[in-house]
Amino acid sequence: MNNSGSMQEAAAEQAASLQQIELARLIAQYATEGIHQTAIAPLHLARLSQPSAPAHALHKPALCIIAQGQKQTMLADEVYIYNPTQYLVVSVDLPVTGHVTQATPEQPYLSLRLDLDPKEIGDLIMAGEGHVKKADLPARGMFVSKANSSLLDAVLRLMQLLATPKDIAVLAPLAIREILYRLLQDEQGGMLQQIAMSDSQAQHVVKAIDLIKRDYRLPLRIENLAREANMSSSSLHHHFKAVTAMTPLQYQKQLRLQEARRLLFAQVGDAATAGHLVGYESPSQFSREYNRMFGSPPARDVARLRAAGATGTAAVGSPA
Repeated sequence: MNNSGSMQEAAAEQAASLQQIELARLIAQYATEGIHQTAIAPLHLARLSQPSAPAHALHKPALCIIAQGQKQTMLADEVYIYNPTQYLVVSVDLPVTGHVTQATPEQPYLSLRLDLDPKEIGDLIMAGEGHVKKADLPARGMFVSKANSSLLDAVLRLMQLLATPKDIAVLAPLAIREILYRLLQDEQGGMLQQIAMSDSQAQHVVKAIDLIKRDYRLPLRIENLAREANMSSSSLHHHFKAVTAMTPLQYQKQLRLQEARRLLFAQVGDAATAGHLVGYESPSQFSREYNRMFGSPPARDVARLRAAGATGTAAVGSPA
Protein backbone atom coordinates (compact mmCIF):
# COMPACT_ATOMS: atom_id res chain seq x y z
CA MET A 1 0.00 0.00 0.00
CA ASN A 2 1.37 3.47 -0.94
CA ASN A 3 1.59 6.42 1.46
CA SER A 4 -1.63 7.95 0.12
CA GLY A 5 -3.54 4.74 0.74
CA SER A 6 -2.08 4.39 4.23
CA MET A 7 -3.06 7.95 5.09
CA GLN A 8 -6.60 7.43 3.84
CA GLU A 9 -6.94 4.24 5.84
CA ALA A 10 -5.62 5.93 8.98
CA ALA A 11 -8.03 8.83 8.49
CA ALA A 12 -10.95 6.41 8.04
CA GLU A 13 -10.02 4.54 11.22
CA GLN A 14 -9.72 7.80 13.17
CA ALA A 15 -13.13 8.92 11.90
CA ALA A 16 -14.67 5.58 12.91
CA SER A 17 -13.10 5.85 16.36
CA LEU A 18 -14.61 9.31 16.90
CA GLN A 19 -17.99 8.06 15.66
CA GLN A 20 -17.89 5.16 18.13
CA ILE A 21 -17.23 7.61 20.97
CA GLU A 22 -20.22 9.70 19.89
CA LEU A 23 -22.37 6.59 19.54
CA ALA A 24 -21.47 5.55 23.09
CA ARG A 25 -22.42 9.02 24.32
CA LEU A 26 -25.81 8.88 22.63
CA ILE A 27 -26.62 5.37 23.85
CA ALA A 28 -25.61 6.36 27.39
CA GLN A 29 -27.91 9.38 27.10
CA TYR A 30 -31.00 7.42 26.03
CA ALA A 31 -30.48 3.95 27.53
CA THR A 32 -31.41 2.96 31.06
CA GLU A 33 -30.17 -0.26 32.67
CA GLY A 34 -31.35 -3.27 30.70
CA ILE A 35 -32.67 -3.64 27.15
CA HIS A 36 -35.52 -1.54 25.79
CA GLN A 37 -37.19 -0.38 22.59
CA THR A 38 -36.87 3.24 21.49
CA ALA A 39 -39.29 5.62 19.79
CA ILE A 40 -37.88 4.22 16.53
CA ALA A 41 -39.67 0.85 16.50
CA PRO A 42 -36.90 -1.40 15.10
CA LEU A 43 -34.21 0.22 17.27
CA HIS A 44 -33.38 -1.19 20.71
CA LEU A 45 -30.74 0.03 23.16
CA ALA A 46 -28.91 -1.90 25.87
CA ARG A 47 -27.00 -0.75 28.93
CA LEU A 48 -25.51 -3.22 31.43
CA SER A 49 -23.26 -2.34 34.34
CA GLN A 50 -21.87 -5.83 34.86
CA PRO A 51 -21.19 -8.94 32.76
CA SER A 52 -24.32 -10.98 32.17
CA ALA A 53 -25.14 -14.66 32.54
CA PRO A 54 -25.50 -16.62 29.27
CA ALA A 55 -28.93 -15.90 27.77
CA HIS A 56 -30.57 -18.35 25.36
CA ALA A 57 -32.86 -16.73 22.81
CA LEU A 58 -34.16 -16.93 19.26
CA HIS A 59 -32.30 -14.07 17.61
CA LYS A 60 -34.34 -12.35 14.90
CA PRO A 61 -32.65 -10.76 11.86
CA ALA A 62 -30.79 -7.72 13.17
CA LEU A 63 -27.75 -5.49 13.07
CA CYS A 64 -25.99 -5.31 16.44
CA ILE A 65 -23.39 -2.66 17.21
CA ILE A 66 -21.48 -2.33 20.47
CA ALA A 67 -20.36 1.17 21.41
CA GLN A 68 -18.67 0.15 24.66
CA GLY A 69 -17.81 -3.23 26.18
CA GLN A 70 -17.70 -6.68 24.62
CA LYS A 71 -20.09 -9.55 23.98
CA GLN A 72 -19.84 -13.21 23.07
CA THR A 73 -22.55 -14.98 21.08
CA MET A 74 -22.62 -18.71 20.38
CA LEU A 75 -24.37 -20.37 17.45
CA ALA A 76 -24.26 -24.14 18.00
CA ASP A 77 -20.52 -24.69 18.63
CA GLU A 78 -19.37 -21.50 16.91
CA VAL A 79 -18.24 -18.51 18.98
CA TYR A 80 -18.64 -14.91 17.78
CA ILE A 81 -16.88 -12.24 19.86
CA TYR A 82 -17.37 -8.59 18.94
CA ASN A 83 -16.60 -5.15 20.36
CA PRO A 84 -16.79 -1.49 19.25
CA THR A 85 -14.54 -2.09 16.24
CA GLN A 86 -16.98 -4.60 14.73
CA TYR A 87 -20.66 -5.26 14.15
CA LEU A 88 -22.71 -8.45 14.11
CA VAL A 89 -25.46 -9.26 11.64
CA VAL A 90 -28.04 -12.01 12.03
CA SER A 91 -29.86 -12.57 8.75
CA VAL A 92 -32.29 -15.38 9.71
CA ASP A 93 -33.98 -16.51 12.94
CA LEU A 94 -31.27 -18.34 14.88
CA PRO A 95 -31.28 -19.95 18.35
CA VAL A 96 -28.22 -18.44 20.05
CA THR A 97 -26.60 -18.07 23.44
CA GLY A 98 -25.09 -14.70 24.27
CA HIS A 99 -23.57 -12.91 27.21
CA VAL A 100 -21.83 -9.61 27.88
CA THR A 101 -18.20 -10.25 28.83
CA GLN A 102 -16.98 -6.70 29.55
CA ALA A 103 -19.02 -4.19 31.59
CA THR A 104 -18.54 -2.17 34.79
CA PRO A 105 -20.54 0.61 36.49
CA GLU A 106 -17.85 3.07 35.36
CA GLN A 107 -17.64 1.65 31.81
CA PRO A 108 -21.04 0.02 31.16
CA TYR A 109 -21.79 -2.16 28.20
CA LEU A 110 -23.57 0.02 25.62
CA SER A 111 -25.06 -1.37 22.44
CA LEU A 112 -27.85 -1.04 19.92
CA ARG A 113 -29.86 -3.57 17.96
CA LEU A 114 -31.62 -2.60 14.74
CA ASP A 115 -34.13 -5.24 13.67
CA LEU A 116 -33.87 -5.98 9.94
CA ASP A 117 -36.75 -6.56 7.55
CA PRO A 118 -35.76 -8.92 4.70
CA LYS A 119 -38.50 -7.37 2.56
CA GLU A 120 -36.88 -3.94 2.86
CA ILE A 121 -33.56 -5.48 1.86
CA GLY A 122 -35.21 -7.15 -1.11
CA ASP A 123 -36.89 -3.90 -2.17
CA LEU A 124 -33.53 -2.13 -2.01
CA ILE A 125 -31.89 -4.78 -4.20
CA MET A 126 -34.76 -4.81 -6.70
CA ALA A 127 -34.50 -1.03 -7.00
CA GLY A 128 -30.88 -1.49 -8.05
CA GLU A 129 -29.58 0.43 -5.04
CA GLY A 130 -28.09 -2.46 -3.12
CA HIS A 131 -26.31 -4.45 -5.81
CA VAL A 132 -23.61 -6.77 -4.56
CA LYS A 133 -22.07 -9.95 -5.90
CA LYS A 134 -24.59 -12.72 -5.39
CA ALA A 135 -23.41 -15.62 -3.27
CA ASP A 136 -23.53 -18.93 -5.14
CA LEU A 137 -24.31 -21.04 -2.08
CA PRO A 138 -26.03 -20.28 1.23
CA ALA A 139 -23.61 -18.93 3.82
CA ARG A 140 -23.90 -18.71 7.57
CA GLY A 141 -26.85 -16.61 8.77
CA MET A 142 -24.65 -14.79 11.28
CA PHE A 143 -21.42 -12.92 10.73
CA VAL A 144 -19.12 -10.36 12.34
CA SER A 145 -17.54 -7.63 10.22
CA LYS A 146 -15.44 -4.53 10.75
CA ALA A 147 -17.45 -1.37 11.48
CA ASN A 148 -16.61 1.30 8.91
CA SER A 149 -17.13 5.05 8.98
CA SER A 150 -19.89 5.11 6.33
CA LEU A 151 -22.05 2.64 8.25
CA LEU A 152 -21.43 4.35 11.60
CA ASP A 153 -22.34 7.72 10.08
CA ALA A 154 -25.75 6.40 8.99
CA VAL A 155 -26.29 4.75 12.41
CA LEU A 156 -25.43 8.00 14.20
CA ARG A 157 -27.98 9.93 12.14
CA LEU A 158 -30.62 7.38 13.10
CA MET A 159 -29.69 7.69 16.78
CA GLN A 160 -29.74 11.50 16.60
CA LEU A 161 -33.41 11.36 15.56
CA LEU A 162 -34.29 10.33 19.12
CA ALA A 163 -33.74 13.98 20.05
CA THR A 164 -36.39 15.15 17.55
CA PRO A 165 -39.37 12.74 17.74
CA LYS A 166 -41.36 14.76 15.20
CA ASP A 167 -38.77 13.87 12.53
CA ILE A 168 -38.76 10.11 13.14
CA ALA A 169 -41.70 9.16 10.90
CA VAL A 170 -40.14 10.83 7.84
CA LEU A 171 -36.39 10.54 8.40
CA ALA A 172 -35.94 7.23 10.24
CA PRO A 173 -36.94 5.11 7.19
CA LEU A 174 -34.38 7.02 5.11
CA ALA A 175 -31.61 6.43 7.64
CA ILE A 176 -32.53 2.75 7.93
CA ARG A 177 -32.52 2.41 4.15
CA GLU A 178 -28.98 3.85 4.05
CA ILE A 179 -27.88 1.48 6.82
CA LEU A 180 -29.17 -1.48 4.79
CA TYR A 181 -27.39 -0.12 1.73
CA ARG A 182 -24.10 0.15 3.66
CA LEU A 183 -24.47 -3.40 4.93
CA LEU A 184 -25.07 -4.72 1.43
CA GLN A 185 -22.03 -2.85 0.13
CA ASP A 186 -19.77 -4.17 2.87
CA GLU A 187 -17.40 -7.11 2.46
CA GLN A 188 -19.97 -9.69 3.60
CA GLY A 189 -22.99 -8.09 1.97
CA GLY A 190 -23.59 -11.14 -0.20
CA MET A 191 -24.50 -13.14 2.90
CA LEU A 192 -27.27 -10.66 3.67
CA GLN A 193 -28.44 -10.36 0.08
CA GLN A 194 -29.06 -14.08 -0.40
CA ILE A 195 -31.66 -14.15 2.38
CA ALA A 196 -33.73 -11.48 0.64
CA MET A 197 -33.71 -13.04 -2.84
CA SER A 198 -36.75 -15.20 -3.60
CA ASP A 199 -34.85 -17.50 -5.97
CA SER A 200 -31.99 -18.36 -3.60
CA GLN A 201 -31.36 -21.63 -1.80
CA ALA A 202 -31.09 -19.58 1.39
CA GLN A 203 -34.68 -18.43 0.90
CA HIS A 204 -35.78 -22.07 0.82
CA VAL A 205 -33.95 -22.54 4.13
CA VAL A 206 -35.83 -19.53 5.52
CA LYS A 207 -39.07 -21.27 4.49
CA ALA A 208 -37.97 -24.41 6.32
CA ILE A 209 -37.12 -22.36 9.42
CA ASP A 210 -40.57 -20.77 9.38
CA LEU A 211 -42.19 -24.20 9.14
CA ILE A 212 -40.16 -25.57 12.06
CA LYS A 213 -41.02 -22.51 14.17
CA ARG A 214 -44.71 -22.92 13.38
CA ASP A 215 -44.85 -26.64 14.18
CA TYR A 216 -41.97 -27.11 16.63
CA ARG A 217 -44.19 -29.07 19.05
CA LEU A 218 -44.93 -31.72 16.42
CA PRO A 219 -42.65 -34.62 15.39
CA LEU A 220 -40.29 -33.46 12.65
CA ARG A 221 -40.57 -35.32 9.34
CA ILE A 222 -37.65 -34.32 7.15
CA GLU A 223 -39.30 -35.55 3.95
CA ASN A 224 -42.39 -33.43 4.59
CA LEU A 225 -40.31 -30.41 5.58
CA ALA A 226 -38.17 -30.70 2.45
CA ARG A 227 -41.22 -30.99 0.22
CA GLU A 228 -42.88 -27.91 1.72
CA ALA A 229 -39.61 -25.96 1.40
CA ASN A 230 -39.32 -27.09 -2.24
CA MET A 231 -36.03 -28.94 -1.68
CA SER A 232 -34.79 -32.51 -1.67
CA SER A 233 -34.08 -34.04 1.74
CA SER A 234 -30.33 -34.07 1.12
CA SER A 235 -30.33 -30.49 -0.17
CA LEU A 236 -32.36 -29.33 2.83
CA HIS A 237 -29.95 -30.95 5.28
CA HIS A 238 -26.88 -29.53 3.54
CA HIS A 239 -28.11 -25.97 3.04
CA PHE A 240 -29.94 -25.76 6.38
CA LYS A 241 -26.71 -26.58 8.21
CA ALA A 242 -24.76 -24.13 6.05
CA VAL A 243 -27.05 -21.29 7.14
CA THR A 244 -27.82 -22.23 10.76
CA ALA A 245 -24.79 -24.36 11.82
CA MET A 246 -27.21 -27.09 12.92
CA THR A 247 -29.53 -29.71 11.47
CA PRO A 248 -33.31 -29.15 11.31
CA LEU A 249 -33.75 -31.56 14.25
CA GLN A 250 -31.15 -29.69 16.35
CA TYR A 251 -32.85 -26.40 15.48
CA GLN A 252 -36.23 -27.76 16.59
CA LYS A 253 -34.71 -29.06 19.85
CA GLN A 254 -33.29 -25.61 20.63
CA LEU A 255 -36.71 -24.01 20.08
CA ARG A 256 -38.44 -26.59 22.26
CA LEU A 257 -35.99 -26.26 25.14
CA GLN A 258 -35.94 -22.45 25.04
CA GLU A 259 -39.74 -22.36 25.14
CA ALA A 260 -39.85 -24.92 27.96
CA ARG A 261 -37.42 -22.80 29.97
CA ARG A 262 -39.60 -19.75 29.42
CA LEU A 263 -42.69 -21.66 30.57
CA LEU A 264 -40.93 -22.89 33.70
CA PHE A 265 -39.64 -19.41 34.51
CA ALA A 266 -43.21 -18.13 34.12
CA GLN A 267 -44.38 -20.92 36.47
CA VAL A 268 -46.54 -22.64 33.86
CA GLY A 269 -46.56 -26.11 35.42
CA ASP A 270 -43.69 -28.38 36.44
CA ALA A 271 -40.92 -29.87 34.30
CA ALA A 272 -43.07 -32.74 33.04
CA THR A 273 -45.84 -30.32 32.03
CA ALA A 274 -43.44 -27.93 30.29
CA GLY A 275 -41.79 -30.78 28.42
CA HIS A 276 -45.16 -32.10 27.25
CA LEU A 277 -46.31 -28.64 26.14
CA VAL A 278 -43.28 -28.23 23.84
CA GLY A 279 -43.60 -31.70 22.30
CA TYR A 280 -41.65 -34.14 24.48
CA GLU A 281 -43.37 -37.47 25.12
CA SER A 282 -40.70 -38.70 27.56
CA PRO A 283 -40.12 -36.63 30.75
CA SER A 284 -36.75 -38.33 31.26
CA GLN A 285 -35.60 -37.40 27.73
CA PHE A 286 -36.77 -33.84 28.28
CA SER A 287 -34.85 -33.51 31.58
CA ARG A 288 -31.74 -35.07 30.04
CA GLU A 289 -31.71 -32.73 27.03
CA TYR A 290 -32.61 -29.72 29.18
CA ASN A 291 -29.68 -30.48 31.49
CA ARG A 292 -27.34 -30.86 28.52
CA MET A 293 -28.35 -27.50 27.03
CA PHE A 294 -28.64 -25.34 30.16
CA GLY A 295 -26.17 -27.07 32.46
CA SER A 296 -28.64 -28.01 35.22
CA PRO A 297 -31.86 -30.03 35.61
CA PRO A 298 -35.03 -27.96 35.05
CA ALA A 299 -35.95 -27.27 38.70
CA ARG A 300 -32.42 -26.27 39.71
CA ASP A 301 -31.90 -24.15 36.59
CA VAL A 302 -35.16 -22.21 37.04
CA ALA A 303 -34.44 -21.65 40.76
CA ARG A 304 -31.10 -20.14 39.76
CA LEU A 305 -32.77 -17.97 37.11
CA ARG A 306 -35.29 -16.64 39.61
CA ALA A 307 -32.53 -15.86 42.11
CA ALA A 308 -30.58 -14.08 39.39
CA GLY A 309 -33.75 -12.20 38.37
CA ALA A 310 -33.95 -10.70 41.83
CA THR A 311 -30.56 -9.08 41.18
CA GLY A 312 -31.37 -8.03 37.63
CA THR A 313 -29.15 -10.60 35.89
CA ALA A 314 -31.64 -13.27 34.79
CA ALA A 315 -30.71 -14.98 31.55
CA VAL A 316 -34.21 -14.92 30.06
CA GLY A 317 -34.96 -12.29 27.44
CA SER A 318 -34.16 -10.87 24.02
CA PRO A 319 -30.58 -10.53 22.75
CA ALA A 320 -29.09 -7.09 22.22
